[in-house]
Amino acid sequence: MTAFPRILGIRQYFPPTASIDIRAALASEFAKLRPGLQPGARIAVGVGSRGITQIRAIVAGVIAELQAAGTHPFIIPAMGSHGGATPAGQRAVLASYDITETSLGVPIEDSLEVRVVGRTDDGWPVYGSVAALAADGILLVNRVKPHTDFLGTLGSGLLKMSVIGLGKHQGAAAMHRLAARVGHEAAIRSMAAVVVRATPLIGGVAILENASHETARLIAIPRVEMATAETALLETARELLPRLPFDEIDLLIVDRIGKNISGAGLDPNVTGRWVDGYSSDLRRSGRPAPFIRRIFVRDLTPETHGNGIGIGLADVTTARLVRALDLRATSINALTALTPHTAKIPIHFETDREAISRSLESLAIDDVSTARVVRIADTLSLGDMAISEALWATAQSQPSLTVTRPPAPMAFDAEGNLA
Repeated sequence: MTAFPRILGIRQYFPPTASIDIRAALASEFAKLRPGLQPGARIAVGVGSRGITQIRAIVAGVIAELQAAGTHPFIIPAMGSHGGATPAGQRAVLASYDITETSLGVPIEDSLEVRVVGRTDDGWPVYGSVAALAADGILLVNRVKPHTDFLGTLGSGLLKMSVIGLGKHQGAAAMHRLAARVGHEAAIRSMAAVVVRATPLIGGVAILENASHETARLIAIPRVEMATAETALLETARELLPRLPFDEIDLLIVDRIGKNISGAGLDPNVTGRWVDGYSSDLRRSGRPAPFIRRIFVRDLTPETHGNGIGIGLADVTTARLVRALDLRATSINALTALTPHTAKIPIHFETDREAISRSLESLAIDDVSTARVVRIADTLSLGDMAISEALWATAQSQPSLTVTRPPAPMAFDAEGNLA
């Protein structure tokens, strides 16, 4: 039987950010947007599928500000092909965040119908939601953070939502096809320029979260600043991004992945495994930190509704995760993004015990009890984690780490799964 490493609990300290009063912050920021709000206007509020802390409170505050300006807001799901690319699926994603017609007191128009709103300079069609285009104004609400598919001066945020979110399934597919030719940032920027020019876009509310997944800032961005404002915000978001505190890990155990955690399910900004492929070579060979030899994913989040995109970036998983997959939702998302490998199903085992045992055996380590093992809840939650003694021996000098639980054998329940 495999001699599992002993595990201890640690907490990673992140510099705190000032607490934020959501309603007060929105009231102040909306001064930038009010000139574009006419009393009586119908305003489409675009809300996505990401797991943003306090998203319901933020959307409720946006709606309150719009109503205070005398407008009539309604919500549209702005999430491309997520939710299985169906109206019911996207409405269900919003409901999982308690964003419903009943809870917020405004309609949700969930149609996926789109039309071409214009073309890029090289003739590429740009799509927009028919429901949003019928409104007098469109306001987007989204978090700004580094993207999971590309690096650059643009990440995931309002411009991306204006193209992929407002474009629904058809617009998301068109953007990824263009990105395959010119790159993601160039594709998003050229298409977003059309959206800004040809639609009743008012602007957006950008959200920044700190390393503890708490709301750090809310920033209103009017239409005229849409093309430029996110560059500086992305740099701040990069500085706030949580990271694993170890350069080299033999086995990373991830309790859950999902679309509410990351667009890629398993955030490459944390794991170093990018959606354009990775090597399974056990030798580091100069590769950047964190260098992770094996990744074991245990389960899906409930909020992902069976969409397991990103599971293809893991080496090992569980049979229960495989049974929980909505294969249609997962494949639609992966194919729309032109990344079918992110939906590949890894080797899977009935129990965590066997999955961990097989993963450790595959490392070619003489004594696997000395393996450098890290267990995290997900790639958004890097405060509390469990690590093996071998890692703690190399990390005691890090002032940002403290022990929360002394070393003990890896604990499994009666079914052979991690406690």
